[in-house]
Amino acid sequence: MLLIGAGLCIALMAVLSGSVQARVVLEERKLPMKFTWVDCQPNCRGWVSATGIVTADSPKDFDEFARGRQLGGATIVLDSSGGSVHAAIALGRRFRELGALTTVGISVQTHTARDAPANMLPVAYCESMCVFLLLSGKTRYVPETAHVRVHQIWLGDRANDAKAATYSADDLVTVERDIGRLAKYTFDMGGAGDLLSLSLNVPPWEDLHELSRDELRMTNLVTTDMVAEAGSSDAAEVEPTRKPVQSRFVSSALATSPEPARPVRSAEAMSRTGGVRTATTPLGQE
Repeated sequence: MLLIGAGLCIALMAVLSGSVQARVVLEERKLPMKFTWVDCQPNCRGWVSATGIVTADSPKDFDEFARGRQLGGATIVLDSSGGSVHAAIALGRRFRELGALTTVGISVQTHTARDAPANMLPVAYCESMCVFLLLSGKTRYVPETAHVRVHQIWLGDRANDAKAATYSADDLVTVERDIGRLAKYTFDMGGAGDLLSLSLNVPPWEDLHELSRDELRMTNLVTTDMVAEAGSSDAAEVEPTRKPVQSRFVSSALATSPEPARPVRSAEAMSRTGGVRTATTPLGQE
């Protein structure tokens, strides 16, 4: 009985720990995108965790993060509900310049032993402009349990009640220009027109469309179905010169990933009255 009681206690503690981590992951998705180096040596070679909403500062934040690190060929693991169209395009181009591998997953910091194997938690979300960040990878992989969702870009300050809002001719021009920029970026990254078609067919008052495995391949979002797990000996070697905090990708940390924060549906719009730029993004929110 004592052994059974101890076993139940341990199991309960594991469930509670997973629940706490799930809430932390959900909160991180609501914050501006954060870049973290996940070091899992000596058993694997590490990766970049990119979690949160893409903001106007994200490209600059990534440049600061990358300074002093050898990130050529890095694996970049995404968990995001989207963000700014312009910033995501700029950030995606930076990822492509690195020749990065992109995938969808969650990095969970643990206190496991140094020689413990590094694992990935693949139950994660990549929505709105995050999908176009995924497209920036020279090699792209989406785990079976990950969720990749798309929708239209929209003016960020009117996305919550898009039908009731009013729009000027200048607003329509802004959205059209952003669609043009996004189309050029999509083809530059090797994406298919099907990705734009699927995205632009989903208005902001409808649920996001989750891409099926066939659609992931049809849109060229997936370039391989068999890729070395981030950090394995087969993954690209990326050694940062500064020694980062030890962490792990742990597949057992969460049984399921919490639903993401509401995605950002926005376009880059300049207010005529206040002159304040509103961050926007297709398939997401800011």
